[in-house]
Amino acid sequence: MIERALVTGGAGFIGANLVDRLIDDGADVLVIDDLSSGKLDRLSRAREAHHVQVHQIDIRDERLPEVLARFGPDVVFHLAAQTDTERSFQSPDFDASVNVVGTVNVLAAAIASGVGRVVFASSGGAVFGKANKIPTPERSRPVPLSPYGVSKLVADEYLRYFHRKNGLHYVSLGCADVYGPRQASHEEAGIVAFLTRTLLSGERPLIFGDGTQERDFVFVEDVTDAFVRAAEYDGGVYLNIGTGVGTSVNALFDKLCELTGKRVRPLYKGARDGEMRYSVLDVAAAERTLGWKPWTSLDEGLALTVEHFVSEVAG
Repeated sequence: MIERALVTGGAGFIGANLVDRLIDDGADVLVIDDLSSGKLDRLSRAREAHHVQVHQIDIRDERLPEVLARFGPDVVFHLAAQTDTERSFQSPDFDASVNVVGTVNVLAAAIASGVGRVVFASSGGAVFGKANKIPTPERSRPVPLSPYGVSKLVADEYLRYFHRKNGLHYVSLGCADVYGPRQASHEEAGIVAFLTRTLLSGERPLIFGDGTQERDFVFVEDVTDAFVRAAEYDGGVYLNIGTGVGTSVNALFDKLCELTGKRVRPLYKGARDGEMRYSVLDVAAAERTLGWKPWTSLDEGLALTVEHFVSEVAG
């Protein structure tokens, strides 16, 4: 059982949902977030439970080892990252600074403060890029199509290095397109949030490409369950976290139109740099290794997500 957990990026979409899960499980949590994109209101329920602390600090800060040592976590969940693929093309140096240098700083701080266990949020689709096999298993050769994907791949290599050199236990979770309540439209893989909010506003949503590109949409609660299970793993491993089922953006849009009661035609624009035609993950290894598998169907997850955004608009 996790008693004390540190979550970097804990005010982000996945991070805040993970914090809620950890609090529900009885853990004390320290959130580290520079709040450049994270939102404190996502932590309102956890803060009301009085089992979470928030420290506003950049993961590249040299004071990070002191913060970790003072709190004394059992495990570090490292989710803080630069997640905007387009920005990674515009500023690959910034992307590498946060996602590579920042990750190295987190891992070094964990080791220096005696924390021997890290669970890392990698990116299955961005790391593999244009995969030869769909669904894509972990053994596939990574060919990232963006600086963001490269930075996540390099961070995974640093995890392997610290595992070999320092015996650091880690699980790197290569997540598919995570969606659910409280997601911001601009966040990585935020197409569900973007389409839903646009439809509810009465506008015509913009779809990049022709909409036939397929993605693996996995519900956020399923993902946080994988993170918690990964905290019990001894060793070092990379695992895909998704559903193994591809859904086209056009099909997703049709489902959201039905759920929101809005019938409009989307606007189409040329595909963006780094856009993959198919990004679907083989998740069999996660079930073998962690006893994990997704349990929320896309229809159920989308209904819960739309319900949240409807209440937000009515709010």
